Amino acid sequence: MTIFSRLLLCLLLISTNVFSQKEKSSFQVVPLGIKGGIDEKNLSAYLIAPSNTKDFICLDAGTVNAGIEKAIENKVFKVSTSEVLRKYIKGYLISHAHLDHVSGLIINSPADSSKTVYATEKCMEMMENHYFNDQTWANFGDKGVGFPLKKYHFQTLNLGEETPISNTKMTVKAFPLSHVNPFESTAFLIKFDDSYALYLGDTGPDSVEKSDKLKNLWTAVAPLVQNKKLKGIFIEVSFPNEQPDQFLFGHLTPNHLMTELHILEELAGKGSLNNFKIIVTHLKPPTKNIAKLKEQIKNQNDLGLKIIYPEQGKKFEL
Repeated sequence: MTIFSRLLLCLLLISTNVFSQKEKSSFQVVPLGIKGGIDEKNLSAYLIAPSNTKDFICLDAGTVNAGIEKAIENKVFKVSTSEVLRKYIKGYLISHAHLDHVSGLIINSPADSSKTVYATEKCMEMMENHYFNDQTWANFGDKGVGFPLKKYHFQTLNLGEETPISNTKMTVKAFPLSHVNPFESTAFLIKFDDSYALYLGDTGPDSVEKSDKLKNLWTAVAPLVQNKKLKGIFIEVSFPNEQPDQFLFGHLTPNHLMTELHILEELAGKGSLNNFKIIVTHLKPPTKNIAKLKEQIKNQNDLGLKIIYPEQGKKFEL
């Protein structure tokens, strides 16, 4: 081999190594449900785990069983539905207690294994008082009314406090969101090693909710955006722009999404969101509204965002 050939080979190896490091993912995501609204087989629930592990936490749990079955159909998992439910899902992070975010957890609880359910104090109180209360459903928790069966450990999250997620190498920090003020939802900042993912439950824009909760959240995560540590943001966009503000009911439109993300960019620095991953969640049927919403986001994306529309049962990386 000539000296030139050796140099060329070295350059190729170096560039390949740099590219692979640059593209290396930190998290794997398996959507079990992606919609808001009436499709009970496809409601908000996202499995997230460090790449190359099976230690998933479920972000909300509107749909569980049907989503696992879809993932198995897509060959994401090569084991039974029961094994994914009982062994791969290590716990649940519940953003708020509306049924489209918790019904899968409730219905599947008799078949589930012992694990932890994490939520803020207000959300946990609603779960205990209205669902796992020995009236609407058996109390599978370890506290609350009725007779606790102690299958689930109900762990209350303190806002702004980093909490280890049991049986994983991840931690979570909870931030309050406004979802038809004064009702609260939650954002979860997931950490693994030096990488982060941000999941927002249902939220209205600050301007409509008369709140500063999103502004405070953007302020908290802006340094992570600057330092390229935040790998992506899961954020809901429920309606197209034609939906009047008075009928948003604590949700976002493309207009409000872009307004909020411009605030984040101002805090993180100009150009900081170029090619940044935004995972759009909670799209509400009918199909024509979803198509219109996607077109509006595409046309309004002046920040260079990489928009991801998750599909039920199809894995992607962050």
